[in-house]
Amino acid sequence: MSEQQNEAQPETRYRVVLNDEEQYSLWWSERELPAGWTAEGTEGTREECLARITEVWTDLRPASLRRRMSAASAA
Repeated sequence: MSEQQNEAQPETRYRVVLNDEEQYSLWWSERELPAGWTAEGTEGTREECLARITEVWTDLRPASLRRRMSAASAA
């Protein structure tokens, strides 16, 4: 999002989205999702969506890196 887009109106609605690497972001509710992103199920204000992302995205490493590290430690 550009700096101008970050200055959202209070009534702007967002949704939480995630990609195949289990990385989270927020996206405008009224816009089509970008390729590679799926709606997580949470929709609300920017602050509500960011709170949800903080709650669920506790490991910021991409899923593929977590899998590789887990496999390496098991070997």
